[in-house]
Amino acid sequence: MSPTPARACGIDFGTSNSTVGWLRPGAPTLLPLEDGKPTLPSAVFFNADEESTHYGRDALLEYLEGYEGRLMRALKSLLGSSLMDSSTEVGGRALPFKDLLASFIGELKRRAEAQAERSFEQAVFGRPVYFVDDNPVADQRAQDTLEAIARQVGFRDVSFQFEPIGAALHYEASLTREELVLIADIGGGTADFSLVRLSPERARHVDRTSDLLGNAGLHVGGTDFDRALSLECVMPLLGYKGLMKSGAEVPSGLFFQLATWHTINFAYTRQAFADFQSIYRDAAARRELDRLARLIGQREGHWMALQVEQAKIDLSTEPSTRLHLDRLEPGLFHDITFEAFTLATRSLVERVAATVSELLDQAGLAREQVDTVYFTGGASGVPQLRARIAAELPHARSVEGDLFGSIGAGLAVEAARRYG
Repeated sequence: MSPTPARACGIDFGTSNSTVGWLRPGAPTLLPLEDGKPTLPSAVFFNADEESTHYGRDALLEYLEGYEGRLMRALKSLLGSSLMDSSTEVGGRALPFKDLLASFIGELKRRAEAQAERSFEQAVFGRPVYFVDDNPVADQRAQDTLEAIARQVGFRDVSFQFEPIGAALHYEASLTREELVLIADIGGGTADFSLVRLSPERARHVDRTSDLLGNAGLHVGGTDFDRALSLECVMPLLGYKGLMKSGAEVPSGLFFQLATWHTINFAYTRQAFADFQSIYRDAAARRELDRLARLIGQREGHWMALQVEQAKIDLSTEPSTRLHLDRLEPGLFHDITFEAFTLATRSLVERVAATVSELLDQAGLAREQVDTVYFTGGASGVPQLRARIAAELPHARSVEGDLFGSIGAGLAVEAARRYG
């Protein structure tokens, strides 16, 4: 480490949580961003009662305390989507989604500078291997949009590094010998993988091109596990897969909106309510749809999504969990087992495993050549997903990194290399 603080910072703008890393002697790499913690949940709440804007844990708390307003989460999922060129309504006014992202990233910069007691004009941002699967033009557009937003909030020099490479640089600092490592970075929005040769000697090299043996990724992450769990195990309580009087299934669009973090607010529009009324008139599943009406009428979509997210977290360590849904119906609760969670997410797990297998084949590596699987990102804690990836590499040891901090810390290393 340099005897002087680095000029630049590394920014991990994540789907669920964000961090900022800065290398300086004798101090932790990650800067505390909220309540002494290095993570800032990627959430914004516009409080209509007090006409104020809140970020991170404070945003979630304001929402849960019942203030009138708009909660936005999974902001990164907007990059690369058609929504980036549109707006959302906040306080009766149209707010472009680009300005929403600029508000959050500008807040990240402000908090990092307050903690560092200096300004940052240079930054290395992490990016997924693919913002958009199988569409290079849309993928580049997503990076260009993020770069433009970063410059808009005051960064003069902006560059990018793949998030799994950031995690690799963080892990490499702990090594005493060379390893061939599969970095498995599974965050809120994407699953990204890199095959990298790491060692104390290689860490001294500026050009690491020859050490990177392959990258792969897909748009599957923790929010997709939330959505799958919600649709299969919770939304049926609200009428999903229920029947119309004709015998057909209740249309599913509204349920998918409510099960997807960045589209929940669309369920509250006039058009969505008109569609619901039309469905209700011809539906047989009235009791379940009465619950759905309460959820929409009380704008409890994010509350429900938070219950599902907590169930996912609980089921990562427990055989079952109970959701208390009194807000929808007095005394209503629902038990979910780990087996049901596994069944609901099986197709996602297999898609991720197939991506790992294809990466290994493209790199021309035998499975037994990989020494270590390094897990990072909050969703890498999902046990059935971790087990399935490990099964692709039965001879490799599994190492768990800092699930929420290793990328930001590694990007700080890269920032110091690039900008001094």
